Amino acid sequence: MRIGEIIRKYRKEQEMTQEQLAKLLGVTASAVNKWERGSACPDISLLAPVARALSITLDTLLAYHERLSEEEVNEILKELKVRMEKEPYQEVFGWVQDKIYTFPNSEALIVQASVMLNAHRIVSEVPDAKQYDEQILAWMERGLQSRDEKLRLMAAEALYTFYLSRQAYEKAGEYLQYFSDQNPEKQYRQAALYGRKGQTEEAYRTYEELLYHEQNRVMMILNGIYMLHLQEKDLAQAHYIADKIEQMAGSFEMGRYYEVCHRLELAVQEKDKELCIELAKEMLCAIQDICGFTRSSLYSHMTFQKMEEGYGETMREGLLACLRDEETFQFMEEDERWKQVIA
Repeated sequence: MRIGEIIRKYRKEQEMTQEQLAKLLGVTASAVNKWERGSACPDISLLAPVARALSITLDTLLAYHERLSEEEVNEILKELKVRMEKEPYQEVFGWVQDKIYTFPNSEALIVQASVMLNAHRIVSEVPDAKQYDEQILAWMERGLQSRDEKLRLMAAEALYTFYLSRQAYEKAGEYLQYFSDQNPEKQYRQAALYGRKGQTEEAYRTYEELLYHEQNRVMMILNGIYMLHLQEKDLAQAHYIADKIEQMAGSFEMGRYYEVCHRLELAVQEKDKELCIELAKEMLCAIQDICGFTRSSLYSHMTFQKMEEGYGETMREGLLACLRDEETFQFMEEDERWKQVIA
């Protein structure tokens, strides 16, 4: 982007006419017009006043490539990868420095190039590798100020990993603040940090909490896929997903109720009386210990909320109410065995 294009871009962002900008600078509107058309450039003495009038920095005004496009950044990164495979690290590092100096406002280039440089010196034998720490870390720190969440997280992850590898655990922990509390990556890194620091109890608990919440999330996803197959009447695929849900619940020791409960809807769609009776019995039995997973050794370091006395029986009564729904189980109403189950 040429300087005239930059002036026009930011003038319009300020909702300013050429005449208004000219008046602020003490020049003619014709002069501003010539700058923007590229047929003339502002006098060097006017550069700072122009930048102030447009509420931008002098660096921005003079940067012909204020923002690289995603495609341009990718092309530079591709070249960087090729250079790292063929050229000495010092030369590649200098080449990246020149690129960042040329495009100082391209946060995507700065963050991704610094991450690549750092990774390369870890896996390769780079002479006196620590001499590059200060500059690489400064580029990564720059990424923490980005408005782009993806770049912020990339920079935070790289900085966390760097200080973790140097056993600077307190410093590494500072970068976890850039991850959302809802982001499982934060919990995973916190658990790893606890483990490195010898806080094994906290590490176990954090890993187990992550495991428990992740299995919940995966079960919800599988159930959503299962319900779509039922909706589409693709019963063969519904059976396939039902098997996966049962295996998943079994692997994570969630209890028999969670292993089989989803199959009831499929049995209803198929009007399978035998399976409905079998599932109803099994669910009514298993639901009384629906929180049995809290005793699993998989979650032995977690603290679960204590259920009120009689909670299992309350759940059982709720299940019975569902099984007694006449519209859903109309095809079962004459079956004496079913009547005994829901009695």
